[in-house]
Amino acid sequence: MQFTLQELQKESIVFDESLAPGQIDFGIELTQHGSLRAKGQADLIEEHRGPKDIVSDIRVRAEYSGRFAILCARCLEPVEYPVSGHFDLIFRPIGVEDGPTEHSIGDSETEIGYYQNDGLLLEDVLREQVILSLPAKTLCREDCKGLCPRCGQNLNSGSCSCDTVPSDPRWTALSDLRSRLKPEE
Repeated sequence: MQFTLQELQKESIVFDESLAPGQIDFGIELTQHGSLRAKGQADLIEEHRGPKDIVSDIRVRAEYSGRFAILCARCLEPVEYPVSGHFDLIFRPIGVEDGPTEHSIGDSETEIGYYQNDGLLLEDVLREQVILSLPAKTLCREDCKGLCPRCGQNLNSGSCSCDTVPSDPRWTALSDLRSRLKPEE
């Protein structure tokens, strides 16, 4: 769904969308299960910066929810993860902030995104919000054993026949030292 400046100049756009899996590309590590529901409103906000300098911002407020599968960080098995949230974002035309010098942004500007041409795609906004709502690291379970570094066997489903990793010869001096020390009583 696209929010165009031409439509938003007439009236606000109220939406209640149900996006099927595959409508948004989330990449290879995230799979959508079932529909992604988004309900909200898009408005045009005209920011007057001078007598003839008007910036057309698009404000999108919405809530979303859906079910996803994320790959476990250790064993790469899919982990079901429900996602839901809400956002209130402002999108400004790209290039409107260009100036002769760089400047630092304030806290109020961290919630501002940018759009190109004459509109904004809801799918792009939802992709960003869903990815931002995911945890940095997902595990299938707290004690996940991961994959064997040699053969790739999932160690949660069974052991492999690989030899244990030979110790690094640089550590032998410490091993010898440990065997010479007497346990304290």
